[in-house]
Amino acid sequence: MSYRAAWRKGLNVFMLSLTGLCTLCAISVLLFILGYLVWKGGSYLSWDFITKLPKPVGESGGGMANAIVGSGKLLLLAALTGVPVGFLGGVYLAEFEGKTFGFLVRYTADLLNGVPSIVIGIFAYTVVVLPLHHFSAFAGGLALGVMLMPIVLRSTEEFLRAVPQSLREGALALGAAKWKAVATVVIPAAIRGIATGILLAMARVAGETAPLLFTSFNNRFWSHGWNEPTASLPVMIFTYAISPYDDWHRQAWAAGLVLLGLVLFANIGARLILSRRMPSSGG
Repeated sequence: MSYRAAWRKGLNVFMLSLTGLCTLCAISVLLFILGYLVWKGGSYLSWDFITKLPKPVGESGGGMANAIVGSGKLLLLAALTGVPVGFLGGVYLAEFEGKTFGFLVRYTADLLNGVPSIVIGIFAYTVVVLPLHHFSAFAGGLALGVMLMPIVLRSTEEFLRAVPQSLREGALALGAAKWKAVATVVIPAAIRGIATGILLAMARVAGETAPLLFTSFNNRFWSHGWNEPTASLPVMIFTYAISPYDDWHRQAWAAGLVLLGLVLFANIGARLILSRRMPSSGG
């Protein structure tokens, strides 16, 4: 074997080993976090923790049922406010954009995606909480919805652009109007990817705490309706983690395990949706 061939083989083995080691390190971080959460919070996780309200300070036990339900309500409001705007904006950018206006919309969405979440919380506090003079689930859902918009918009645009141009041309050749071709051919072809982007965006905002401190705040009881302060898992984790009570610390770990489990479930569901084969055009 020549010196050059040996050098190439050795370099290939070294780089392959280095990339494998880096991959292992990245996976190990996630496994360490999961293992630590299971170790610290798994013992406290029980049916009562999922179905019971928090106990007063000094009493052991209790749960975070109100926070689990509250997080669901906030994510539902975020989806109702953020997903339609982001989806329609992505359709516009992918199918109908003008060069200058499309560039401005895309650039603005990227900037909004990079805005710190606490700034979005202050915005929602100013436009919703201050005029109404109280915290509410509606304000929290609006803040999370604003965070959803740019993520859904950009993912929808990318998946629509991945649809082959031949599908559009075929629909137009059959006499369909542009909007009808997009609605009946292009969007159905990309719907799994779009659903994946929406799920990942929901998982992204599910763990946000700062916006909720300014908007939905917290509630140690059940929140009736949408116009009252509402508990959520991220805020409860924050509140319990900084408290001086050991029992609250254990509950914070358990809540963190529940929240991470929900995020992982959403990510796995998104991957399963995306990995399924698209139906062929022949039926």
